[in-house]
Amino acid sequence: MSNFQFQTVSSIISGLGSILELKTLLNEFQPKRVLLVTDPGMIQHQLHLPILEILESQRQPYVIYSNVQADPAEHIVLDAVQFAKDEKIDLVLGFGGGSSLDVAKVIAVLGHSEQTQQLQDLYGVGNAKRPRLPLILIPTTAGTGSEVTPISIVTTGETTKTGIVSPVLYADAAILDASFTKNLPLQITAATGIDAMVHAIEAYTSKIKKNPYADMLAKQALRLLNKNLPLVLKDGADLQARQNMLEGSMLAGQAFANAPVGAVHALAYPLGGHFHLSHGHTNALVLTEVMKFNAPAAKQHYAELMQWLDPYSNGCTDGLCDLFIDHMQNHLDHSGLTLKLSQLNVPKNKLEQLADDAMLQTRLLQNNPKILAKADALHIYSSIYE
Repeated sequence: MSNFQFQTVSSIISGLGSILELKTLLNEFQPKRVLLVTDPGMIQHQLHLPILEILESQRQPYVIYSNVQADPAEHIVLDAVQFAKDEKIDLVLGFGGGSSLDVAKVIAVLGHSEQTQQLQDLYGVGNAKRPRLPLILIPTTAGTGSEVTPISIVTTGETTKTGIVSPVLYADAAILDASFTKNLPLQITAATGIDAMVHAIEAYTSKIKKNPYADMLAKQALRLLNKNLPLVLKDGADLQARQNMLEGSMLAGQAFANAPVGAVHALAYPLGGHFHLSHGHTNALVLTEVMKFNAPAAKQHYAELMQWLDPYSNGCTDGLCDLFIDHMQNHLDHSGLTLKLSQLNVPKNKLEQLADDAMLQTRLLQNNPKILAKADALHIYSSIYE
């Protein structure tokens, strides 16, 4: 067994109705003033009301910050941090998709009254330092796994995203309750589900920090996601399948937090930055072409994952590898997502710019099982154009 390190959140509470355990957590932390961080959609559809009922039943003072946008820009993060400071909050409750949870993590660090760091100080790996405020995260999508990762992604320019990666960002508790995901639109269900599968696959093939613990989690995540994604796409009201998706997403999040993702994410980020496509959708767009590129270096791992999903699958390593790529393509084909760049109004003359930007994602590309050059990135973008 190789040397490795594994870290994750302190507490995971999972199950239908598990939001009620928030009462216990509030009793443990005894906050004076809670900040609920979410987005306008959660407020509009009143998905946050069960949380407010708990806070009010506990006579817990709280305030709400609900201006989080998808792919949150620096000014949104800074606005949220200032709001937290002005309101003198002492516990952060992140509720929503990955963007809301990412912003909540940064608030927990920069919103602490004794914190001297600025947002610019946090970018990169290992730069965010304590102290931070208590942090509880409640995901409403089964995709990002942000509730169990030490990562926050901030849009730092017109088309660029930058990561904050630090163990300080691990939450004190994550609550997984599929009751909050039952009304998720079909397209978001599909995109986030594929996103979670990508996390599992890239963790299992991660070049530098691949380890047995992350492998175990990635495999179990992929099994849950593989079985339950078709079920939730067929019947969005299937709460048990949605709970299984949440747990699969969480396991994949734990895996890639310790065995980081690679070229799929590196090529997905520029598409999201330039054309404001959702993160899960951009991962779906490039997934199988990146897998084909990686196959010479990752075929053994792809073959193992295929046999894990289907123990009756037979063939040589190359054959099982190809079968796994086809299997993932089948998930994409049945996802309902648009899978060609030309159909998403991406100009062909932008492909080279996308390839240039992908090369800037060195934090991710170093984890890829095969070295990827700009020409490779351009070929992949061209392959999914039309």
